[in-house]
Amino acid sequence: MSTGEIPFLELVTVHRELREELRSVFETALDTAGFIGGPVVQEFERDFSEFCESKVCVGVASGTDALRFALVAAGVQPGDTVVTVPLTFIATTEAISQVGARPDFVDVDARTYTMDPEKLRVYLETECSPDRRTGRVVSKRTGSPVTAVIPVHLYGQIADMDPLLELTARYNLILIEDACQAHGAEYFSKKEARWRKAGSMGHAAAFSFYPGKNLGACGEAGAVTTDDERLARHCQMLRDHGQSRKYFHDFEGYNGRLDAMQAGVLGVKLRHLAKWNEQRRERARSYDELFADSGATVALPHVPSWSRPVYHLYVVQVADRERLKKDLAAARIGSGIHYPIPLHLATAYETLGFRPGDFPVAERAASRVLSLPMFPTLAPEQQRRVVTAVVQSAGRGE
Repeated sequence: MSTGEIPFLELVTVHRELREELRSVFETALDTAGFIGGPVVQEFERDFSEFCESKVCVGVASGTDALRFALVAAGVQPGDTVVTVPLTFIATTEAISQVGARPDFVDVDARTYTMDPEKLRVYLETECSPDRRTGRVVSKRTGSPVTAVIPVHLYGQIADMDPLLELTARYNLILIEDACQAHGAEYFSKKEARWRKAGSMGHAAAFSFYPGKNLGACGEAGAVTTDDERLARHCQMLRDHGQSRKYFHDFEGYNGRLDAMQAGVLGVKLRHLAKWNEQRRERARSYDELFADSGATVALPHVPSWSRPVYHLYVVQVADRERLKKDLAAARIGSGIHYPIPLHLATAYETLGFRPGDFPVAERAASRVLSLPMFPTLAPEQQRRVVTAVVQSAGRGE
């Protein structure tokens, strides 16, 4: 059996295969001096909105910008409370804080790791009180009105959106999808009796095109998708210093533009994304089958009937994560932890006053999850090596 290194993520092959197309993007930028905005950005925005089945896409500089701009454009005000989950990357809560709002949390579902709709319902009914003057619910924890909810489509799987959308509509809340890990993931809406794409269901959605994502730039990039043209126009101005036209600033904005070379790279890769996502699904099925045959005591990714995930990550849960990670490294197999510290316990949010035990499902997952190698070109023999190493490590602990 091969003993070569199995990387956690492999980005060289895809860029080697697309080298000539990517070079043409760079050459076009040099030949036209079209570096910021312009037709290349507009073409990608059009194509990505079509891919996501949304009306409008606004390209921005990063996924964090996408979340921040979407919150501002949707109407979240300084002092508001925005509810999300503690098991996510800190960009989700940074965006909330950076618009002047206060992040608050509800726990995740134990199997999908995404926002638990029942926990959100309990939060709104028991941890908030109605403000008869405004009609808003006010968080008892923060003392401020709850105006928005950000479910995170984690690891490539969409949150259970029907009940979340029903709750946010009932309480007149903004729903922003954090779709930064879910390019092309789908959700079957029983209410609408059809499959919906990530980025097409909330008031707006945020995507990251960080290089390791299913659709990754060769640098930083992001996008907002929405069906609300007013919201999209606000995002377009926010990304460009609040300009309605050159040197006419209607408000203070940011420098958060998507540059043309990254848009061109993304446009090239977007044509391959459906194929890459299907390859990831095939790799996930192979992992599932190999683990099922092994009899290992490893919790595998759960896929509800309403979900078509795109496996940005293949995440297992084990009792002794640190030993497994060490054993995999000894076998020259890469792995990752997404994420080791739930955000309510992060040093950055000590002042919010949360304590261990506040969100036990997220805390348990954070101490046990491990991401195994996952990329479209992952070979069957590599997957067999990974599973063998995991089984051997788990067996040592029994």
